[in-house]
This record gives sequence, structure tokens and C-alpha cells, in this order.
Amino acid sequence: MADAESPVCAEGARFECFQCGNCCSGSPGYVRFSPEESERMAAHLGIDVDEFLRRYARKRGGRWSLKEIETEGGYDCVFLARDAETGSARCSIYPVRPEQCRTWPFWPENLKSPEAWESAAEGCPGMRRLGQTQRRGL
Repeated sequence: MADAESPVCAEGARFECFQCGNCCSGSPGYVRFSPEESERMAAHLGIDVDEFLRRYARKRGGRWSLKEIETEGGYDCVFLARDAETGSARCSIYPVRPEQCRTWPFWPENLKSPEAWESAAEGCPGMRRLGQTQRRGL
């Protein structure tokens, strides 16, 4: 959650998703989720939680994380759907995506300073430049 006291928020951080998929791809990583989130994701997919965990999750360090698929450009979240025609990338479980995904880019480590925000923005066109809003007809 965004901290109103954050220097980044005070400077007017803006974000609008450009559907580039950069936040859902790249180097291997973790997308952690809670048991309640696994129930919502499974229900959204019309399967039970055990099937969801078998097909779409892996356990690392004692916690569940969404699986990734190796691609030419790195690793994509198992739920990242790329449109070859338009080049856009969308979450195929968007309404029930985990909190980690819902709160991007307003993570504590990105809100520490304007420099931290700008560093994260290197890979995210939707969060470019403090105090500026970028618009795109999405």
C-alpha cells in the first residue's frame, strides 16, 4: 500500500499500466500468495485448490509462489497472456491476482525515495517520472 508520508507520494508519483508485461516477466522470481488468494484464483479458474497448486504454483522456502514459464525474453508469470498481434500483455486472472501484483508499483522498497522509484521505473513505462501522468486509451 502507498504510504502518504513517503517522499515519492509527496512528489506525486503516478502509475498507469501500459500492458507491457515487464512487471510479470524477466529474471526468475517469486509471486507469493496467501491461502485465501489461492482459493480465489482456483475458483476463478473453475478448479479446486489442490489442482490449482499442482498446475500453477510451486513451493519455495516453505511458501507458495506462482510458476513461471521460460520464454525468449526470460521468465513470464504463468498467467501472463501476450497478444502477438498487438504486443500487449495482460494478466489472465486479473480480477483475482495476488496482492503482490495488485499493489505494484507502490511497494515499500519503491517508495523509499524518488531515486528508488526511478530505479524501478527503468523497467516500467507506466511509472515514468514523478508528478507526471501518462495517458493512453486503455
